[in-house]
Amino acid sequence: MTRGVGGKSPANIQTYLEGVSYPADKATLVGRARENGAPKEVMDVIEQLDDQEYGGPQEVMKSYGNIE
Repeated sequence: MTRGVGGKSPANIQTYLEGVSYPADKATLVGRARENGAPKEVMDVIEQLDDQEYGGPQEVMKSYGNIE
């Protein structure tokens, strides 16, 4: 799948992670995205992130880059 199609661009994902206090684990990211009304396509991507603690948005995007 091409990046940026279907709302999966890095900017779109970060939009739905607004309000996360870092460091944060994957469960926190999933919960915040759900609270922020992320659509299924975005939730699918976030749920594929590595199960680890993230120090900031840049670490989330690094993990995002490893998907697909």
